[in-house]
Amino acid sequence: MNSNHTKKLFLGSLLAMMITLPILAQKQPTLGIRSVETLRIAGLQFKDLNKNKKLDAYEDWRLPVDARVKDLVAQMNLEEKVGFMLISTIRMGGDQVFGAGVQPGGPQKPITEGFNEEDLVQSTNMFTRKPLSSPNLSAAGTTKAITKLQLRHFILRANPSPDILAKWSNNLQALCETSRLGIPAIVASNPRNHVTTDASVGLSVGVTAFSKWPGELGLAAMRDFKLTRKFAETAAQEWKAVGLRKGYMYMADLATEPRWQRVEGTFGEDADLTSNMITQIVLGFQGTKLSNTSVAMTTKHFPGGGPQVEGQDSHFDWGKFAHYPGGKFEYHLKPFKAAIAAGTSAIMPYYSAPKGKEFEEVGFSFNKAMIGDLLQDKLGFYGIINSDTGPIEMMPWGVENLTIAERYQKALQAGVDIFSGSADPGILLETVQKGLISEARINQSVAKLLKEKFELGLFENPYVNVENALKIVGNKEAVASADLALRKSIVLLRNDQKVLPIAKKTKVYFETYFNTGRNKDIIKVAKPDYPAFEFVSTKEEADVILLWLIPNGGGLFSSQGAKIDLRLSTNRIDVNHVNELIESKPTIVAINYTNPWVIEEIDKGKTRGIIATFGTTQEALLDIVSGKFKPTGKMPFTTPKNMQVVEANKSDVPGYLEGPDYGLFMFGHGLTY
Repeated sequence: MNSNHTKKLFLGSLLAMMITLPILAQKQPTLGIRSVETLRIAGLQFKDLNKNKKLDAYEDWRLPVDARVKDLVAQMNLEEKVGFMLISTIRMGGDQVFGAGVQPGGPQKPITEGFNEEDLVQSTNMFTRKPLSSPNLSAAGTTKAITKLQLRHFILRANPSPDILAKWSNNLQALCETSRLGIPAIVASNPRNHVTTDASVGLSVGVTAFSKWPGELGLAAMRDFKLTRKFAETAAQEWKAVGLRKGYMYMADLATEPRWQRVEGTFGEDADLTSNMITQIVLGFQGTKLSNTSVAMTTKHFPGGGPQVEGQDSHFDWGKFAHYPGGKFEYHLKPFKAAIAAGTSAIMPYYSAPKGKEFEEVGFSFNKAMIGDLLQDKLGFYGIINSDTGPIEMMPWGVENLTIAERYQKALQAGVDIFSGSADPGILLETVQKGLISEARINQSVAKLLKEKFELGLFENPYVNVENALKIVGNKEAVASADLALRKSIVLLRNDQKVLPIAKKTKVYFETYFNTGRNKDIIKVAKPDYPAFEFVSTKEEADVILLWLIPNGGGLFSSQGAKIDLRLSTNRIDVNHVNELIESKPTIVAINYTNPWVIEEIDKGKTRGIIATFGTTQEALLDIVSGKFKPTGKMPFTTPKNMQVVEANKSDVPGYLEGPDYGLFMFGHGLTY
């Protein structure tokens, strides 16, 4: 054989090796370690997660993620796989969320960085108030969850200080590190950075140590996409600092049905505005791709939870149906297309069943036409499909007659990858063992879930620095940006005779008004430390009256299925008292909008100034009223003229397209000085 031929064979073999072998990254990442040993190879360090004293492919951070995933899936047993496909509430030491006998506002135990080792078993559906067909383990004791049930996905509802949260997160990851394969946990949360009215468990965490931004409607009212991105990047840094690496958020749903009880969590009624907001949110939290600096997003609720029949919510059997009387189904898909284009890590289907002959009337988590055919095949989303909390046990709309195992089967066949609401993998395990679903199908979902963890860098370092958490969460720069957003979110709706801004040294009688249904003193005379005005104790002393009304329907989970009325008088506002004040002196009325309230009861021609807020602070409102900050916000939805137009509305159609007689303040309306 001549030398040229030998050289060609060698070069050919070398080229083949370059094509088939993965390109190995050589930059040593920071490894977070508590108990496992490190392996030293060619001057580099690797974690021996499965404790076998050799480097497995899934432990080799130089390899492509897909290669690591393939190796780890092959090493996992079936029990570990099905445990990996559940995401359930996890509770910290002293954490009483969902606890028996715990009353809102009642005495609470201090939350610690320790584990809550109590199981929480539900025998009653917390939403429909009906008995469950069989008890559901909704939360497991932490050690049991990790070591016995093989759970690695959790939702944290607790609201501790940043240092306690960071310490607890490290303790959780240290426990995971001791397991057979050393697979880290991922902890998700609902929003933690907004001023909100309905902070019900599952919707928002409420007031926290994190930087406080406007509610989602307020972010949309800013019409400032650069500041929206800043919000998302800032919040992501705070979340990552305490070990929260996954968001159960944000809502791409459109507020086209004004009565829907979850409007507060949306970005309004317009598909294009919401698409822009979702794009900035996803890119801000995740970056252009998932990395060790990202918080993974779970965009919800596909294909849009807004168009609910009569505004009732599908947490309840009396609100199980979504419908599209205006033919706008495709309109509601726009924000989800934007989320997919931005790279959202996961998408969550809603509980609702679509009403109409063109759709199978089963909940979206069971609906193959919606997930497999539309979301995956047509829209090209092959990320994680995360069910909302409880469709298997509590909200199985359209599949009530199926067994629990058959519901798992149908949801898996539709395309769901991870199930929220249960900590017991037993029935899912039986679903595979009985042949209702193949292990190969299970492997597909497990691979997706592992890929997210690898891309987030959790296998290399799931731990956080407690001191950094205290420095990053609620830092001065974050607060300054949030304060700007709080002001930019406020909308000036009416300014007759230019009563605003109020001149300096004016005598102002300022009432705030928020009836939660529990508190006795619902009207508060406010005399803030705000030097621009002289605040007085009675209306008789005042030159101008300032009212800040916070209507409140009682929160989503107080629903009993009654007809929803958006008038102020049915949402805990004493309109007689308000009208008495309006009649007595020049009055500015600020209204906090969590839904498009009907204000005709107080809007009788004498309300000269009307302001819309969407979750903000008293100081921000006063800066608008005084003219220190000129209003720039624009309405994220249309407010209806009366309840007649509300009841006649088409639930899937935005208010500004309902016709000229529908709106009082239209989408996009907003004045300035």
